[in-house]
Amino acid sequence: MAGLVAVRDRREQVIALLTQRFSDDVFDVDELDRRLDLAHSATSIAELDDLVKDLDTTALVKTTTTTLVRDDPSRPAEKKIWCVMSGLDRKGRWIVPRKMRVRCFWGGGRLDFREADFGPGVTEIHVSCVMGGFEIIVPPNLAVDVDASAIMGGFDERHRAPAAAEPGQAVLRITGFVLMGGVSIQTRLPGESDRQARKRERRERKQLRSGD
Repeated sequence: MAGLVAVRDRREQVIALLTQRFSDDVFDVDELDRRLDLAHSATSIAELDDLVKDLDTTALVKTTTTTLVRDDPSRPAEKKIWCVMSGLDRKGRWIVPRKMRVRCFWGGGRLDFREADFGPGVTEIHVSCVMGGFEIIVPPNLAVDVDASAIMGGFDERHRAPAAAEPGQAVLRITGFVLMGGVSIQTRLPGESDRQARKRERRERKQLRSGD
């Protein structure tokens, strides 16, 4: 089990480094896709190290997927978002308000928190989704608490984020209501697509079963 955890942690570091180097124009998108596929299929730390041996290896130690948490006095206390027959896509580095209210009606949207800037303690998001769809993406280390209800719809929780945070860290509390629609909550690594996340989760479950 300890070996699997070490590989998982190194995989997160390597994926973060590859994504960073792509943003620095070190290689193109085809090379990024190739290396990410190999990173997701790697079963040892040596395989993962080979993927970044031609890069600045000091950055591998410094690069982590830890959620940015800081006490910013300019952080908004509350923000309301409406998606009425339209869409929303918030990703990359952005400052998360202490409280968000999302109203989705005949529309869809996505909030990607993998590179987001959180305040310490609890951040609340209330999602109301009527005949629409909404996606929430969280990093593996962000604590998530979900308390929501649905009628002729659903809250799909496909995440493995911790339920409790370490002292001084952030907690994302998601509440809401769905009517004839859907809200999906997923855990993904930086730079990881939905397809890649599903493949990684299947491999990790298989490795865990084989280690029992």
